[in-house]
Amino acid sequence: MNIKIPLAWLQLVQQKLRFVIAVAGIGFIVLLMFIQLGFQDALYSSATAVHQRLHGDLFLVSSQYKSLTAIQSFSRTRLYQTLGFDGVDSVSAIYMQFAKLKNPISGEKYSIYVIGFDPAKSVLDIPEVKQNLDKLKIPDVMIFDRDSRPEFGPIAELFNQGNTAQTIEIFPFDAVKGYRVRIGGLFSLGPSFGVDGNLIVSDSTFLRINPNSRPVDKIDIGVIKLKPGVDTKQILANLKANLPEDVEIFTRQGFIDFEKQYWSARTPIGFILNLMLIMASVVGVVIVYQILYSNIATQFIAYATLKAIGYANGYLLNVVFQQAIVLAIFAYIPGFIISLILYDFAMKVTKLPIIMTSNNALIVLTSTVLICITSGSLAINKLRSADPADIF
Repeated sequence: MNIKIPLAWLQLVQQKLRFVIAVAGIGFIVLLMFIQLGFQDALYSSATAVHQRLHGDLFLVSSQYKSLTAIQSFSRTRLYQTLGFDGVDSVSAIYMQFAKLKNPISGEKYSIYVIGFDPAKSVLDIPEVKQNLDKLKIPDVMIFDRDSRPEFGPIAELFNQGNTAQTIEIFPFDAVKGYRVRIGGLFSLGPSFGVDGNLIVSDSTFLRINPNSRPVDKIDIGVIKLKPGVDTKQILANLKANLPEDVEIFTRQGFIDFEKQYWSARTPIGFILNLMLIMASVVGVVIVYQILYSNIATQFIAYATLKAIGYANGYLLNVVFQQAIVLAIFAYIPGFIISLILYDFAMKVTKLPIIMTSNNALIVLTSTVLICITSGSLAINKLRSADPADIF
């Protein structure tokens, strides 16, 4: 039984070292694309972690709102006005502000994100937060994000050891004297590119922590719950048409998309990640072009000989495209495996949600194949010039 081995494969493995180097070069581009997409997804996922867990249907913010890390307060009266519209069932106010948390071991202070709300109403769809609502009703009790960065100290470990009497000191940014709170529980939310850690308190405790930072009637996010069966789009349009222009109202997806747009277009990190992804693709085309062009130059006599015995340009061009696809597949596999290892390492170090998704795996595979085919299209110009008369 005769097995026909494709010419494209035979030419690639004729010089095994060159083939391995070519696969390594393209694999590095695959790795770069995976890293860029992984961090980009982590940027958007972490930046919208709170948005995704808000327990409501519509969300009211100031018209000056940019993102959770650059939040603007607005009058609580605007939120209560929405109760006068048909279809609105209930409303809840959320307070958000950065403060400085003192590491209970080292005494160093680090910026942490403080979220406050009325514990009589559940506004965050996080099981551990719901379980600790009764504890939040106790004055000066907080629940701490166990996934916060390690610089805040072993707060979660102290709680797990049963040290619930341990007090943590929190400082407003405009104060030298801290406010002491106790650990009432733990939850998981995680840091982002703009937030190193989170803690949750009741609205009354929040205002005591930040006594001079804002008027009492100023809130940061209004959560609106609608009655069952109502038309969300119609109520949204009605609210937008009748509420004053000093507030903006979003659906959940609209709120998430607004936050993503801010980080993508209005922050340096978003621009850098997008630029690096483009540059990785351009560099990939150049590298694969050099590899294929060098291979064609090495096999130039063989190609001219094939043309002399009757093989058309179409057959030879097909060989080059087959080589491009083989290189793409062989480079993708190690690039994918190494990316999984780096994702796991980076997630443990940064505590960011850097995970491999099927969508990204497919995007990088498709991009790698397209990069190789594009490079092959550029490299075949030399092949077209292969003239048997130059050889014989």
